Amino acid sequence: MSDPAAVVEITANDGVVQARQKVRALAQECRLSLVDQTKLITAASELARNTLVYGGGGTMTATVVTQGARRGVRAVFADQGPGIPDIDLALTDGWTSGTGMGLGLSGSRRLVDDFVLDSAPGRGTTVTITKWTR
Repeated sequence: MSDPAAVVEITANDGVVQARQKVRALAQECRLSLVDQTKLITAASELARNTLVYGGGGTMTATVVTQGARRGVRAVFADQGPGIPDIDLALTDGWTSGTGMGLGLSGSRRLVDDFVLDSAPGRGTTVTITKWTR
């Protein structure tokens, strides 16, 4: 069984890799299907990269969670960066504040079962994702 919660510091590219590896290990432990593992790992990788690039670095806290008979993996990405002034706009496919394709947040939201984005200018961003077993 995994630790109650694993915290990964995302301050450089190796933190993005470590976040992806930790989420993969938890997804395997939770017995997510290979397709659901891939979706979760892809979302986590995108959000870890956003934490680094747009948030100036932060943390990912990941754990196995239960809800009734369901098990899943929850990952929380948090930074103290500039925040997102317009969350609806940021979740629009194709919109980007940088040089990307504008699919990081909206794409991540589609890949997981639960997606919560909390952000405001000047107080950073927290994104919580959960992928449940079927």
